[in-house]
Amino acid sequence: MGIMELFLLAVGLSMDAFAVSVCKGLAMQKITVKRAGIVGLWFGGFQALMPLLGYVLGVQFKEKITAVDHWIAFVLLALIGGNMVREALSGECAECGDTDASLDVKTMFLLAVATSVDALAVGITFAFLEVHIIRAISFIGIVTFVLSAVGVKVGNIFGTRYKAKAELAGGVILILIGAKILLEHLGFL
Repeated sequence: MGIMELFLLAVGLSMDAFAVSVCKGLAMQKITVKRAGIVGLWFGGFQALMPLLGYVLGVQFKEKITAVDHWIAFVLLALIGGNMVREALSGECAECGDTDASLDVKTMFLLAVATSVDALAVGITFAFLEVHIIRAISFIGIVTFVLSAVGVKVGNIFGTRYKAKAELAGGVILILIGAKILLEHLGFL
């Protein structure tokens, strides 16, 4: 997986965290670098941790399913991306729900886990694609940190105007990466 593909994957995965960050920013009266950094650390940290856990799980089963690994990667990325597209087009605000300005451990832990479950599935696909996992999770974590911190500011200034567009773009990116993996393995690219 090249650096551009990894960047696009990181952006796609971070869109749920970005959407929640926008909601957090909307709820906050005053934005500080510290508050935006806290949101970024929670989301970036979990977006880095979950693919690592998925990778560890995927390595355990790699030999048993290498004949269909490209299909697994495609299906997982298409499902994750399709769900993001569906939510964006339906106008659902599952991420915002009852999001408030609170940055307490319980609230942030639950939001970080909820926004990074998709990254667990992507981590499983990393095991089949033989990705340099430390570079990949570092990249994903940093991109998510930056986009989440920016999302807090965006939410505070613009409200939820860009949330659906960001989620739609993230979903399309994940679907396209999944299709590229499948087409490369089948010899079409």
